[in-house]
Amino acid sequence: MDLATVWFMVIALFWLGYLFLEGFDFGVGMLLPILGRDDTERRVLINTIGPVWDGNEVWLITAAGATFAAFPGWYAALLSGAYLPVVLVLLALIGRGVAFEYRGKVDSDRWRRAWDAAIVAGSWIPALGVGLLLSTTVLGLPLGPGGDRVGSALVAIRWETLLGALAIAGFALVHGAAFVALKTDGDIRRRAGRFALRFGPAALVPVAGLLVLVQLREGTSWTWIPIGVAAVAAVAALSRLRAGREGQAFAALGLVIAAAVVALFGALHPDVLPSTVDDRFSLSIAATASGPYTLTVMTWVAAFGAPAVLAYQGWTYWVFRRRIGTETLPGAH
Repeated sequence: MDLATVWFMVIALFWLGYLFLEGFDFGVGMLLPILGRDDTERRVLINTIGPVWDGNEVWLITAAGATFAAFPGWYAALLSGAYLPVVLVLLALIGRGVAFEYRGKVDSDRWRRAWDAAIVAGSWIPALGVGLLLSTTVLGLPLGPGGDRVGSALVAIRWETLLGALAIAGFALVHGAAFVALKTDGDIRRRAGRFALRFGPAALVPVAGLLVLVQLREGTSWTWIPIGVAAVAAVAALSRLRAGREGQAFAALGLVIAAAVVALFGALHPDVLPSTVDDRFSLSIAATASGPYTLTVMTWVAAFGAPAVLAYQGWTYWVFRRRIGTETLPGAH
């Protein structure tokens, strides 16, 4: 297997890491006004992701950086073709990070409500935007010769990419509720479990719709397998939630997004960005990859750097593994 194909798979793995980790992260922010009935409960929700949210965002930076270095043609065509959604995502992420840091700086209900609104918007907008971006790279853009975009700056916004946006946002909502049920105790835990059971099936419908759409347009016979795995895992997740086994449900939802990423990138291969104008203008792995020297250096750097990052993140989750609740939360200061 050549290094270009290896790095295509590595970038898919980065997307998987981001969607899994930032998925529940966004979900908690989206559920802040739904599960948090007062300021204390909202503080509990924020504290479930407080030690990890910024580390989770590293996966997006790594995925974008790896795409830029390994496939500059893919990076240029995708990010310029979907320029406006990307800018909105970045602005929302910046506002969300600032909100986490500034929310508790002033003892004022009005102040906290304003930053809570920033957290909610900064969770919904990136979830929708990342879904739109992912479905765009799989379903394609109107590209002409040389990978140049044909049409306006809004060509990335189509009904099928909006379906992708709803798919990732819906998954994040369910994943976030499962994470809250796993990390909290008391009333918040029970409400999170009930929310996931009540709205989970409807929230996961766009995921199924996106996978079937991509399969019918771009898929091969073997990509039906991960789609089947995703369907079984989704049913198992809801079943485990009903049984009160939040950890197993959370793991099953992780399998859902893992299987979905395998199906999407499996259908995309050997292209990295299809052209909806003419197949001749589609960008392939071979045509957009960097030279062998660049890919070799990247491989050596990743071989040493990736284990260190994974070990650090794993240690962080282990240290902050215990459940929290309103009774264990320290007083505001």
